[in-house]
Amino acid sequence: MSKLLIVGSVAFDAIETPFGKTDKILGGAAPYIALSASQFDIESAIVSVIGDDFPEAYLEMLRKHKVDTTAIERIPGGKTFFWKGKYHNDLNSRDTLETQLNVLADFNPKVPDAYKEVEIVMLGNLHPAVQLDVLNQLNKKPKLAALDTMNFWMDNALEDLKKVIARVDIITINDEEARQLSGEYSLVKAARAIEAMGPKYVVIKKGEHGALLFHEGQIFFAPALPLEEVFDPTGAGDTFAGGFTGYLTKTNDISFDNMKKAIIHASNLASFCVEKFGTERMQELTKKEVQQRLQQFKELTQFEIELT
Repeated sequence: MSKLLIVGSVAFDAIETPFGKTDKILGGAAPYIALSASQFDIESAIVSVIGDDFPEAYLEMLRKHKVDTTAIERIPGGKTFFWKGKYHNDLNSRDTLETQLNVLADFNPKVPDAYKEVEIVMLGNLHPAVQLDVLNQLNKKPKLAALDTMNFWMDNALEDLKKVIARVDIITINDEEARQLSGEYSLVKAARAIEAMGPKYVVIKKGEHGALLFHEGQIFFAPALPLEEVFDPTGAGDTFAGGFTGYLTKTNDISFDNMKKAIIHASNLASFCVEKFGTERMQELTKKEVQQRLQQFKELTQFEIELT
């Protein structure tokens, strides 16, 4: 069975939306990625760092979802990364109220020996130097290296980011970030410019407006499922990344046609994430629910048309 190596923050989040607010809850890119990927019954491992204040119960929950947590390093006396944010009424924009890097500030990733020849790597949102360090620890080039990043690293670590972009096969970013990274407003031109930086595939996420997959002049679009309520959009992009790489790991097929299917699975899983605060919805998600919503996606997107 193929394995998925996940690199990303394991953190505490405190979230406020128009629907309510939380104290510290489980957050960070890696748990969202791992919980989403676990829907495909694959083996995965998280490379990350936590402090003494991180509850063992969260790690146990991840292990119950078949996630190897042995490479999540616990720093004695350290404090776990913390982010606090408040979403505006449209839920598409937010303000960061507080960020405490804590143990993440000096994080030196350590890839487990059992994953040094892994075929698929998901580099979750972290400092690009850390992402690059992980790639350098692998014994061979993975079949697929996927990268997720954000505008913060474009503003503060652009040269390191360009180095890791040149080493990966696929990058997932949102439309605003794609425009910033490429300097192009048209997303088609932006994707072409980003492909020229190294990745063979570019995924541009457009939130409630779906996602675009670009590869050598080919384009595929997947809509987001229209939802009656969006409760908390935190982690939706990471959930998307986990669904995408989880499906590719399960099927062991990285063709463009199979990536189209992976985009649908990714969008489907992300639609669940936003229904509750934090990772709560993903922790309790059942395969029956996933299949039922996939059927909704099928009905939403498939049609017959007569071409004359």
